[in-house]
Order: sequence, then structure tokens, then C-alpha cells
Amino acid sequence: MTIQPPTSNAHLKVLAAGSLREVLTAVTQHFGQEAGQPVALEFGASGILRQRIEQGEPADVFVSADLAHPQRLANGGCWTAPRTVVRNRLCALVRPGLVTTPRSLLDALLDPAVRVGTSTPGFDPSGDYAWAMFERADAWRPGSGERLRAKALPLTGNPDSPRPPAGCGTYAWIMQEGQADVFLTYYSNALAARAEWPDLQVVALPEPLQVGAAYGLTTRRDAGVAAQAFAKVLESPYAQTQWARHGFDVA
Repeated sequence: MTIQPPTSNAHLKVLAAGSLREVLTAVTQHFGQEAGQPVALEFGASGILRQRIEQGEPADVFVSADLAHPQRLANGGCWTAPRTVVRNRLCALVRPGLVTTPRSLLDALLDPAVRVGTSTPGFDPSGDYAWAMFERADAWRPGSGERLRAKALPLTGNPDSPRPPAGCGTYAWIMQEGQADVFLTYYSNALAARAEWPDLQVVALPEPLQVGAAYGLTTRRDAGVAAQAFAKVLESPYAQTQWARHGFDVA
């Protein structure tokens, strides 16, 4: 696609879900080269980023790992109604030595000896999706959801969550440090973690437990043409290729 040049040299401020770090960095570099538009790109848990915007932090584009957080901004009137730009899905990242298949995954999760890590519900949609999976588990095997909620360890997505050392991915680091035996996370995150530590297993959720994630894109209404151009690039053929390469499901 043809990208129009920017109307000024001011940086475009983009806040995006942490699970988009690798793919959005590549897409942003492409956008900058094509449009000559400088972009300030920051990542974090979607709920925390939304709070920062609500508290007055300037931003032009917000890409959340769900639709609820950008919709909350849109409800205030200053941001556009969110649209789904890409999809992801929840899976299980499993430590080496714990033999698990989709069919046996729920039994493994319910095992008292197995530590189950998640992100933090409310702050990070990944944690909300994990809780949605627990509800599905309750419908499939009554009582299991309550047991999973009681044992789940919210290891990421909170403002106070420990950070990995520089150069280490969050999920590979958590598993290498032995903080969890199974971590429920996005498929894209799991692939990135396995690239760092190939002995990790990536296990799909069985059909009754499957939970999808829709990533919502919104722009500030007065952000200008650069923000609109960036939003369009996220749906360009180049971006579609990058989404797929990093394990996302193209919307």
C-alpha cells in the first residue's frame, strides 16, 4: 500500500499490548521507513496502558489484547470505536518433563503438585482469558473452575510483577526460573518462549476449553492523518504476513 508522508516531524505515540512487542516493532519499522514518520512505541499490560491514557498520558494509537479496554476509552468520546485488527488464542506453555497432551491437560492443571501460572486478571486480558477458560472448565467438569481459580498464580501483568533480566523473554524466563509448571498464555507468546528454550512444550487447549483473543485498535479522534495511516498499515499485506509469522490469527 502507498503510505502518505507525515504532515509533521512530531512522534506518533503508540501504546500496545506487551504480546505485540516483536511483531509491532517490525511493522513500526516498516511504517517509519515507508512514511518517514517517527513513532514512539511503548508496550505493557493493556489494562495498565488504558489507565495511563485515562490519567492524561498523551497517546495517538492504542492496540489492546482485548476490545473492552479500548471500548472504555471510546465510551469517553475522545477515541474511536475499536475494531478487531488481529486474533490470538490461549494455550498452555509446559515445562520440560511434564508430559501433557490436549486430552490430558485439564488433569494436569488440576493436579495439586502442578503450579499453574497466569497473567493478572483486570490488568492484563491474558489473565481474563485464563479465567474465561476456568469457567469453561467448570461447564465441562463441574467444580474444576473453582479449583483452578484457587491455585492460579498471577505471575505477570501486574504493575508489581517481577521483570526478567534484559534480553530475556518474560515467559521463557518464568519457566526457566521454575515459577510455574504450566503457564496459560497466548500462542504467540508460547512460540516466542519456545524459541528461547526449545525444550518447552506448547500444548493446545482441548476444544471445550478453547478461548480466543481479539485485539482491539483505537485511535484518538484528533490524532491526525499519521495515526490513521499507522492504523491502516496494521491491516496491510505486510502486517498480515508478520502477524502470521509470529503466531497470530489474522482477523
